[in-house]
Amino acid sequence: MAKNTSPIDEWSLLAKAAQSGDKKAYRQLLSDILPYIRNILMPSLANADAADDITQEVLISVHKSLNTYNPDKPFRPWLSAIINFRRTDYLRKYYSKRDDQKTSLDNPDYISQNVTNDTYAGELRDIEGALAEIPEKQRTIFKLIKIEGYTAEEVANKMDMNVSAVKVSAHRTTKRLKGALGE
Repeated sequence: MAKNTSPIDEWSLLAKAAQSGDKKAYRQLLSDILPYIRNILMPSLANADAADDITQEVLISVHKSLNTYNPDKPFRPWLSAIINFRRTDYLRKYYSKRDDQKTSLDNPDYISQNVTNDTYAGELRDIEGALAEIPEKQRTIFKLIKIEGYTAEEVANKMDMNVSAVKVSAHRTTKRLKGALGE
């Protein structure tokens, strides 16, 4: 590592070198970001196997799109975007397979199986309680966009609505929930 650079800054330098064909820098970059990716994913997933799968997908995406990274910009936000996209893709596929199974955050079994932190479990119950006060259509739009990761366009198609109406509904629901939860 170069003097006076943080590991994160080093990633930008390694990515730039890797873009220029430096195989050693490329291997070092992947080796360095691997634990970071896993540490970002693990707290948000209850399943270590899922975190490993998504980590591999992120590494593949980094490999395929490293040429799109702008070395004049920080590397971490670029990597974080890939992590978030891959996690969202995974969760969307996971939950679409379960569309026929209705789950509720009120179900203690669901929470214990899918939330690994008691503090978050309590917050989820608070959110679910606040959501119960919102009309069903708005609640559905909010859950599809904010929880399941669908785009406004996908929700509009699914619910036979105008895209802007979906966006307005999601925004108003978010604002209402923030007020109900004291944020």
